[in-house]
Amino acid sequence: MSLDGAYDEANPFALILQGKIPSTRLYEDDHTLAFLDIMPQSKGHSLVISKWSKARNILEVEDEALAQVMATVKKVAVATRTALSPDGIHVAQFNGAPAGQTVFHLHVHIVPRWAGGPAGFSAHGQGPMADLAALQAIANEIRAQF
Repeated sequence: MSLDGAYDEANPFALILQGKIPSTRLYEDDHTLAFLDIMPQSKGHSLVISKWSKARNILEVEDEALAQVMATVKKVAVATRTALSPDGIHVAQFNGAPAGQTVFHLHVHIVPRWAGGPAGFSAHGQGPMADLAALQAIANEIRAQF
């Protein structure tokens, strides 16, 4: 998919916001939602999305929505650091399929990293689906920091 196109109201993140797909929520306010990735690249891999913007990528997003998303990214990254004690935190945002974007609703990845772990950032969806009970336990650890 290119950088251009129409917003799909049936994309997975839109369906999460509509309550049609479950998610393991970490943080929510009037404007944003943070939840754990179901195909995590590390323990505590989370995503932050706007609840109101229909932007598919950063080229389309309203400045206000981007500011709200990034403020939540910081909150979730700080809570993740406190809860999980990673050695680093990888924050990433992809635009267009050739850049690695797989869901066309603007989102930011927060991926905890530990020394000696895998380097780089592989394409989303390459690993196994997470155990839902394990996700819930991780979410409880992170949510306790808000």
